[in-house]
Amino acid sequence: MSSSASAVNSGTGLPPIPAAKIDFRPEDRQWIAQRIEEILASGQLTLGKYGAAFEQRFAGLIGVRHAIAVSSGTAALEIILRSLDIAGRDVLVPANTFFATAAAVVHAGGRPVLIDSDPETMGSAPEEIDKKLTAATAAVVVAHIGGLVSPRMSELVALCTAKGVPVVEDAAHAHLSGQGGIAAGGFGLAGAFSFYPTKVMTSAEGGMITTNDDRIAAEAKVYRDQGKAGFSQNFHTRLGYNWRLSEPHAVIGLRHCERLAEMVAARRHIAAIYDQGLQTIPGLLPLVSAGGCSCNYYKYIALPDRMLDRAALKATLRERFGVSLSGEVYEQPLHRQPIFADLAKEPLPIAEDLCARHLCLPIYASMTEAEAERVIAAVKFALN
Repeated sequence: MSSSASAVNSGTGLPPIPAAKIDFRPEDRQWIAQRIEEILASGQLTLGKYGAAFEQRFAGLIGVRHAIAVSSGTAALEIILRSLDIAGRDVLVPANTFFATAAAVVHAGGRPVLIDSDPETMGSAPEEIDKKLTAATAAVVVAHIGGLVSPRMSELVALCTAKGVPVVEDAAHAHLSGQGGIAAGGFGLAGAFSFYPTKVMTSAEGGMITTNDDRIAAEAKVYRDQGKAGFSQNFHTRLGYNWRLSEPHAVIGLRHCERLAEMVAARRHIAAIYDQGLQTIPGLLPLVSAGGCSCNYYKYIALPDRMLDRAALKATLRERFGVSLSGEVYEQPLHRQPIFADLAKEPLPIAEDLCARHLCLPIYASMTEAEAERVIAAVKFALN
């Protein structure tokens, strides 16, 4: 650590450390290119064999019967919610989540109702959900923020099941995260994954629905293809949309799917270095994965014990040390977004505090131990 700190502080012109990096090795790129050539020659550019292979492989990783590939994680959420017929009803949504989580509810005809955060995971706690459940609640959306799965997921699902309310997992961050032997995307009635380029794995653009429910799976296949009852006929039974995933995107996703366990293991190795390094930085603690949670470390989240000028800190780290912090999850809770300002019916203090205070250290599968040590040294210097 001391040599890394010395290198950082002496300004020796080390390469910058990005906030995130997409990991495609030369052999990955060659494998993908060969199959895209095959796809282009075949003329089967969508809903073909590679999309089916991607679905099958991903379902196996999550441990569910069905995986349905779609155009984005946002599409995955909206399709699930449309399949649940939430129109005109309430859907509980975390105050701390991405815009798309609540937007999917609105687009599906429902009313988002915000719930405050769990300080242990930045996700949702059963007691916060219980406060907001009513006869008008059609579903509860749980987001696994940063890849952290609540150690109370089983309790949360049991609560909602007892009330007759389905749980939908926004697992956009949580590929191969899990808790108690269950993978994210396998707890609720259905899960929605994103393969946007910043995620742990990517298909360039894309998403996946996971479920053990045969009806949800069948509905999803109809909704993703313009609401058609079948691919080869223009007979529309649902108000669907063009939510298909193309074959080239499926090939990219399939390759990353094959390497997902390896990439997550690499992230966990870097996270362990951060865990140890943060012990040397007073007032900065990791948001730990507790209670049997196996985190994929989509984000490595650290909590200062005081409010910092986060923008100034990020600028210092970037300009002086060449270290870019990752984007927050999230910098503002939903009710602080102008489009959702009317959703705050009461104070949501935990979400507001966590969103304003946390930091996300850079992390990616190809990150080296030396780079992680540079980050720790730079953060320690900048905060002291």
